[in-house]
Amino acid sequence: MASTRNALEEVSLNVDESMGQRRNARKTQLSPVSSAKDIGRRPLRDYGKVEVNRIIADPHQPRNEFDEGEIERLAGSIRAHGQLHPIRVRWDESIEKWVIVTGEQRWRATVSAGLPAIDCYFVEGEVSESELREQQLVENLLRTDLKPMEEARAIQSLMELNDWNGKQVAQALRVTTSRISRSLALLDLPPEIQQQVDAGTLPKSSAYEISKLDNSEQQTKVATQAASGELSHSQTVRQIKQRRGKKSAKPRSGIHQVFQSERGLKVTVTAPTKVNYHEVELALTEALEEVRHRIKNNIKIM
Repeated sequence: MASTRNALEEVSLNVDESMGQRRNARKTQLSPVSSAKDIGRRPLRDYGKVEVNRIIADPHQPRNEFDEGEIERLAGSIRAHGQLHPIRVRWDESIEKWVIVTGEQRWRATVSAGLPAIDCYFVEGEVSESELREQQLVENLLRTDLKPMEEARAIQSLMELNDWNGKQVAQALRVTTSRISRSLALLDLPPEIQQQVDAGTLPKSSAYEISKLDNSEQQTKVATQAASGELSHSQTVRQIKQRRGKKSAKPRSGIHQVFQSERGLKVTVTAPTKVNYHEVELALTEALEEVRHRIKNNIKIM
């Protein structure tokens, strides 16, 4: 309506002027001058705010469980500081909704914070299911709270969609092939052991070793002992080697690395053969998972 009134006012002025009547002197319209802060800055067509009730989660997202405590903490941060990073969404014509590509936890936190809208990047054009799964999996792999079984199932899904092997999916996700193979090995475990891994009672490093056993009864027995804290990770490895008829390898000349903290604690890494720092990092990560498992289960240091 305002634009219509403005147009009519303009016509009225022109008619009055043509009849020799001038109500007010017309001001010269000047072009706006850009300020220094606007130089080099361009508006984005693919960025803007969307009402939260116009957005839905992707039902095929690899991550299907979210920590409510973490969402509430993020919601508090958004209330206090605003949304620091936009989510990515795509338009689904069939349901006339925006579907989340990445950023579901931020959307959940925004809803929890009681905000009416959220900043979004709009994914334009056609996006294949494979591309969506890859983008979602890459984002989730960067998170520390993605459950091991969620990761394994997502990797398997991505491989099936693209007809990829382990090396190809590792290259696409920028992770090591050993991480892919260790993750996929969890899918060969019995459902009850997978549930222990998901629940966090069985470390995924121990679960991977247990997957090397061919007998499901043996797998279940060792998993129960490892989940209860009866077996440490190293003891689990030794027992599995014994069950498979392999002798535990004795340390020989290879590497002997000592890492010392500022508090005086020392962590020693030894191996019978030469290894690189990527392999050392993987070993330390597995050790850290075992430590966290023991803390969670209140296992005291002997």
